Amino acid sequence: MSEEIRRKAVKVCKILISKYGKEVSERKLPPIDELVMTILSQHTNDINMFRAFESLKGAYSSWEEVLAAPQDELAVTIRSSGMYNLKAKRIQATLREIQERVGKLDISHLETMEIAEAKEWLTSLHGVGPKTAAIVLLFSFGLPVLPVDTHVWRVTKRLGIIDMKVSREKAHNLLEQIMPIDCIPSLNKNLVQHGREICRAQNPKCADCILNHFCDYYSSHS
Repeated sequence: MSEEIRRKAVKVCKILISKYGKEVSERKLPPIDELVMTILSQHTNDINMFRAFESLKGAYSSWEEVLAAPQDELAVTIRSSGMYNLKAKRIQATLREIQERVGKLDISHLETMEIAEAKEWLTSLHGVGPKTAAIVLLFSFGLPVLPVDTHVWRVTKRLGIIDMKVSREKAHNLLEQIMPIDCIPSLNKNLVQHGREICRAQNPKCADCILNHFCDYYSSHS
């Protein structure tokens, strides 16, 4: 990567932290809770995700019970998350793989692994992609990894930190290499907030953006 991109990344991080703060998230769930919640979050909003997660936790007292439950019963329990039949199948398949590999429903061993190894372990599970793996490692273990959702992907491409042709899957490792390591834990939260409030997919508020003097998109549209 060029030195210019690296300098831009440092400046962007500092400005985002000054605007939105350095906190990662108030949420710190046990790793399997975070993993299942992230599966529930796919293709739905936060309200429906939390509703489905609370329903699941209210219906079953342990992840062992979730794994043993009839799949159609679990699907009805998480109905509010949408795509509930697929998600029930995916949750149970993931839990089954963990049980088979670890001998119990516990993935706390990931904390002692190298980050790349932990990512590889998680993404080898059924239905777990780079974003889900990064969410678990960041929010449950506090590791310096960057979940790349649509906001993170859009904002960093518009800024010119990554190329417009870079896929979301490739953006995870690429952005972690580019961004300063002390900035990475807060970066997902800050970029998501900035993407929702300012750098929106439609009608972005470029004139109000605190990053517009670094932004390739703004330069080409002003």
